Amino acid sequence: MRIIGLAGWSGSGKTTLLSKVIPCIVAKGKRVSTLKHAHHGFDLDQPGKDSYAHRAAGASEVLISSAKRWAIMHESRDEPEPHLRDLLARLSTTDLVIVEGYKRERIPKLEIYRAEVGKPMLHLEDDWIVAIASDGALPQASVPVVDLNDIAKIADVLLAEAIPVERLDLSAPVT
Repeated sequence: MRIIGLAGWSGSGKTTLLSKVIPCIVAKGKRVSTLKHAHHGFDLDQPGKDSYAHRAAGASEVLISSAKRWAIMHESRDEPEPHLRDLLARLSTTDLVIVEGYKRERIPKLEIYRAEVGKPMLHLEDDWIVAIASDGALPQASVPVVDLNDIAKIADVLLAEAIPVERLDLSAPVT
């Protein structure tokens, strides 16, 4: 399994880019998984559903299964947030894992940069950023810059720059 991340400030278009680049990578015959970090609480379940009632009653995990998909919801309660290495270990083997968020982790990353967001470029302080996808020219960039609209080129960069998970030192969380 190979891994690469997308890093960028909120509003830079990480999710939009992923929704365009995943089909391009899949068309190359690769199996892709994604791992998305949420900075806020989230709920995939709804009050009134059986699985919600199971969690509300105190179940640590609830597995929901159908003919089309299955999902496990793990209730952390008072546990600390899991580390990236622990989450990666839960994924099925695939060709490529694209991590959205976790911008401080020591994994190769493609920075998504839009000047209009009004935030500084991340690559200036992150040696793990291997390239930038931007909607404008960045002559000051110290890594290669790809046009944010060139989805095929971005797919090529993600595949070329991803590294085997085993090569990463994810033993200690980044703070």
